[in-house]
Amino acid sequence: MVSHMLDPFSPDSYIVRAETHIIGIEPRISRILELPMTLNLAQLHEVLQASFGWTDSHLHQFNIGGIIYGAPEFDDDGLSANRIFEATELRMVDFVFSYESDEQPVTILYEYDFGDNWRHLLRLERLPRVQGANYPRCVAADRSGPPEDVGGPHGYAEFLEAWHDPDHDEHKAMRRWVGRKFHPENCDLDAINKAIVKAMRASRGDYRFRRHQSS
Repeated sequence: MVSHMLDPFSPDSYIVRAETHIIGIEPRISRILELPMTLNLAQLHEVLQASFGWTDSHLHQFNIGGIIYGAPEFDDDGLSANRIFEATELRMVDFVFSYESDEQPVTILYEYDFGDNWRHLLRLERLPRVQGANYPRCVAADRSGPPEDVGGPHGYAEFLEAWHDPDHDEHKAMRRWVGRKFHPENCDLDAINKAIVKAMRASRGDYRFRRHQSS
């Protein structure tokens, strides 16, 4: 049930709907996420990791109009071409959303694993909050996320070719490597949402790795 008493100036009246997919893969690997307005980018990183089944084993960044957000401590040597701004300091409520339904949504590029170069396009729009719903949550999902270290979109295409073809020279090796539970078309929405809840509890408003370092 959507709240009928919407205060346009209150973040509690709205959420952000994020239509997200991995660039360079067809058919698309996609997720539709609903996010509270108070969510910051470090928490969004955790939601994306949980949603696509990533293991947070590599570096990441958010590219918003050429401005980079992430964890600045990963560039202590100053080798990055861009200054990295602190991800916890930007929240969904800080984006400017149009009141007109025909306006273009806000777009974000989320990059994970700079070697494999997984790029996720997020299209954000503001929607009324549903009473009784718990956020963040995933409301729709298509296809399994790729295995870690598979080699990016091109490597994943080659992996799938071997995985599907029993006569391929690498078929058995790829099946053993990825494990029996993996299937490229499987996607468990309930499992995704459980992973999101677990990630949010572990992160507590920040990156999980920072929590682990301080404990």
